[in-house]
Amino acid sequence: MLWPRSVAPPASTHTTQPWPTNRPHLQAPKDAKLSTSSPLTMIISKPPFRPFFHSPSLAAGPLRRHRHPHSHLANKPFSVAVAVAASPSDLLASVQSVASAASVLASIVLVHESGHFVAATSRGIHVSQFSIGFGPALASFRLGAVEYALRAIPLGGYVGFPDDDPESGFAPDDPDLLRNRPVPDRLLVVSAGVIANFIFAFLIIYAQAVTVGVPVQALLSGVLVPDVVTGSAAARSGLLAGDVILAVPGAAPDPSVPALVDLIKSSPNKKVLLKVSRAGPAAGDKQQFLDLTVVPDTSVDGTGRIGVQLSPNYRATRVHPRNVSEATVLAVREFRALGGAVLDGLRQTFLNFSQTAEKVSGPVAIIAVGAEVARSSADGLFQFAAIINLNLAAINLLPLPALDGGTLALILLEAARGGQKIPREIERRIMSSGILLVLMVSMFLIVRDTLNLDFIKQNM
Repeated sequence: MLWPRSVAPPASTHTTQPWPTNRPHLQAPKDAKLSTSSPLTMIISKPPFRPFFHSPSLAAGPLRRHRHPHSHLANKPFSVAVAVAASPSDLLASVQSVASAASVLASIVLVHESGHFVAATSRGIHVSQFSIGFGPALASFRLGAVEYALRAIPLGGYVGFPDDDPESGFAPDDPDLLRNRPVPDRLLVVSAGVIANFIFAFLIIYAQAVTVGVPVQALLSGVLVPDVVTGSAAARSGLLAGDVILAVPGAAPDPSVPALVDLIKSSPNKKVLLKVSRAGPAAGDKQQFLDLTVVPDTSVDGTGRIGVQLSPNYRATRVHPRNVSEATVLAVREFRALGGAVLDGLRQTFLNFSQTAEKVSGPVAIIAVGAEVARSSADGLFQFAAIINLNLAAINLLPLPALDGGTLALILLEAARGGQKIPREIERRIMSSGILLVLMVSMFLIVRDTLNLDFIKQNM
């Protein structure tokens, strides 16, 4: 993004979090008058990390839920698995899982900023800084005209441009300053971080396909019963968790969850015959086919309910490609599926913000989720990394101040005005307002997510 020094570096990895300009040790570097930056305050949208709900109205008791076919990450709360009295091995595993998640986020920041950097240098545009992290430098070195730095606060990164730095030695009308380049060059530099995240996400998915395989869920016949409430109508009829309802009267030969729920809701105190398949220890390790009669209880709204959770009957499998062609096809399919889930989640977030605001999360919650994924499944980090990349890219394209999309919108507005530049003071005010808003949201998310961690709750 294009940022004046008075505003400090913006964000381009996902949602943005600027540096507080009222704290001297967090001020933007003197020569980084314009910069692209990627603080790690993000939005985690619903589909990638939580199962979605088939229908908010459940005639059959507790809210039934099933996992989206492409939602493979564990349905875990935002918590780091560290117990107060944890054993040394558990503590080590927790530290390793947190380190794994943090490493994934750091690599995403590095890729994003490298996209801006490579795009700028390939076009001969002056670059002054490449930093991972914010605040004071822990280590730095200079190579040519660029200072590379690792900074103390590992919540993002930025690429600095010397456009407004009087000490840079460049004339204000230097054609190789970013602000003086043609619109296509500036569009390329600003969008390159997002493009890099999309490419990185695809490469991660491709690597998953050729190493551990791509998880898929095959839809089988019937409706699965994941859980049965003790003492409910379903329990009294003999229905058990793990049963598969194959047929019910008045429904299609292969009933769906909505059809079964509608039948139960419309049948309070009426006998409903269920044709059930049962396997495992409850069936003596043999598959059984049973006819059960359930009489739905009457709920307060007069509809029937039997007290079960219902889910489509999915079976998880893993597909291993046999050659490069199959791996590419799998990766493209998974990339499109995860991308669609991310976009749908963002759409739901903005259209129903009052109901989905709690799913907007900052770096603390994201690392917590990543740590849980790393503990439960090493290959789950593939999906975690791919989803975060896609989420970052999608959020950053929103045409809002303090996001790459906001800078792109200003550049396109300039192009629509026939190349007439927007006054810099107006641009500064627009970006400053966006940064202030993002800073407030970011601080809120960090505090909220930290207080929601399990080990924090246990000690409060």
